[in-house]
Amino acid sequence: MSGSSFGKAFNITTFGESHGKGIGVVIQGCPPGLDIDESILQKALDKRKPGYGISGTKRKEPDHPNILSGTFNGKTTGTPIMILIENKDAKSKSYDKIASLFRPGHGDYTYHAKYGIRDFRGGGRASARETAARVAAGAIAQLVLDQYHISINSYTLELGGIRAGKIDELSQKEKNILQCPDLDAALKMEAKIKAIKKQGDSLGGIVEIIASNVPAGLGEPVFDKLDADIAKALMSIGAVKAVEIGAGINASKMTGFENNDQIFPDGFETNHSGGILAGISNGDDIIARVHVKPIPSILKTQQTIDENNIPSEISTEGRHDICAIPRINKVCEAMMAIVLTDHLLRQKSLG
Repeated sequence: MSGSSFGKAFNITTFGESHGKGIGVVIQGCPPGLDIDESILQKALDKRKPGYGISGTKRKEPDHPNILSGTFNGKTTGTPIMILIENKDAKSKSYDKIASLFRPGHGDYTYHAKYGIRDFRGGGRASARETAARVAAGAIAQLVLDQYHISINSYTLELGGIRAGKIDELSQKEKNILQCPDLDAALKMEAKIKAIKKQGDSLGGIVEIIASNVPAGLGEPVFDKLDADIAKALMSIGAVKAVEIGAGINASKMTGFENNDQIFPDGFETNHSGGILAGISNGDDIIARVHVKPIPSILKTQQTIDENNIPSEISTEGRHDICAIPRINKVCEAMMAIVLTDHLLRQKSLG
């Protein structure tokens, strides 16, 4: 399948299916000499693995990363790194009775139209399970960024229409399972999730990602703009339907004077640009927001068709998230790390 690779100087290729033997990633372009062990990857994977969070699926996967190549004596060697994550808790029988039906909101219909064949077990390649491979790759990318003191953080800004109001102290997000820095909003979000779960439905939300201490000069001025690559990376996450950088959609409501970040000897007065100007980082925090759609696998009965275009009804049973948040938060951080590492290494190659 084409389209399974991302990046140029730092390139990743993911493989595997939701209910196959496993999933994984091959990473090319990682510099040699970085300290690495599987515990570093495990720490990242634990934040997105199944069963994590009030809104998460009941599928229990240890998500243990096996590093098969590219390291020696606890250090990266500069050769391709291959990581395998075995599937341990796939239960495919739940999908047998809907094998010929196209689930609304999923890629069943489009995969069938493109390939004429599809893995109906949990969505196969289109499953969110693939994102575990991205998180493992993101942990490797972060090792590179750590050399330059670049940090990436994320938090839940909105869930089910409930928006965080107090975001002064991001560390507050660690006090609730939804990773929201506004504790009052987090309680309301939890209540909303419980109510929607009883209805057999699901929810969407918004995640904000912040990259700090990014040097000025990363990115390219035309097709490989830094913000364009960030947007592509985040949009490639299955549940993401829109991406904003900086002021985002609010920029269209401002005047030029309001939107421009005025420049002073000590830096920019504001950060409406989200840390990127003309496709190149300006040294300020890079800020992006992703709008996450509701999980399409729901218990409510919906209308659909089968592979022979015959009308039918479907209720998706099995083990599914109620909301992709907060598990998707770590995936967003990983994709931001991969883009920044790629552009950082490209910039270094210029000398």
